[in-house]
Amino acid sequence: MANLKEIRNRIASVSSTMQITSAMKMVSAAKLKKAQDAITAMRPYADKLTELLQNLSASLDLDSGSKFSDNREIKKVLVVAITSNRGLCGAFNTNIIKQCSVLANETYSGKQVEFMAIGKKANDILGKKFKVVANHSTIYDDLNFDNVALIASDLMDRFITGSYDRIDIVYNKFKNAATQIVMSEQFLPIVPIKGSEASSADYIFEPTKVEIVEQLIPKSLKTQLYKGIRDSFASEHGARMTAMHKATDNATELRDQLKLTYNKARQAAITNEILEIVGGAEALNN
Repeated sequence: MANLKEIRNRIASVSSTMQITSAMKMVSAAKLKKAQDAITAMRPYADKLTELLQNLSASLDLDSGSKFSDNREIKKVLVVAITSNRGLCGAFNTNIIKQCSVLANETYSGKQVEFMAIGKKANDILGKKFKVVANHSTIYDDLNFDNVALIASDLMDRFITGSYDRIDIVYNKFKNAATQIVMSEQFLPIVPIKGSEASSADYIFEPTKVEIVEQLIPKSLKTQLYKGIRDSFASEHGARMTAMHKATDNATELRDQLKLTYNKARQAAITNEILEIVGGAEALNN
């Protein structure tokens, strides 16, 4: 009977786990809809702003180039790693950490690479191997453009003052609930479109083209970072919903197997008791 009690305890434990994973799946599904709508609505604006900025930058003379497009010799690199604050979302965070390690150990091998963490997981894991200069895990408590703009302004200041020669951002781009694409983008210096890739549209500029570019660049960079964090936020809920769905299915399958094992063990125990009773009765008759 001890064996039956152990199986009952395991069934209860698995059932409890299944209830938790199912609840987490439903919560993530509800949050995903709002996050997905936000990033879907934002992408056209962000892409058009970036396209306009690149076209304008491409048509500027080199002598009038922006301080944000200063291509210096790369000695110090800052990588902005965008992860989540919590786990239970499959390989969502692991893929970002792997890409950050590739950048530090291969892409920028021989350079001084430091990290800025947006998300608790990035700070906790990367902090064990690399230098993390800042942690903005609280950004998800109130995710809006103004709060992200402060981080982007800090990044721009670090580049302008020469603290870093290049800044990259690494995040998960949202495709659908089951698919997230790891992106590694150059944040600074900005790279204008060259040659035939630039738009041939004819614009009338007021004020001057240089002044417009200087005003657009900070706004574009802030929008680029905000889009990356929004993408990651939607990807996180999609990854967690998928992970919890799989976990619920696995828990259901395991519970059914345990129930079958329990029923077989219970039948075997009842059969043994009947055999003992019959055996005892035969012994009395003899």
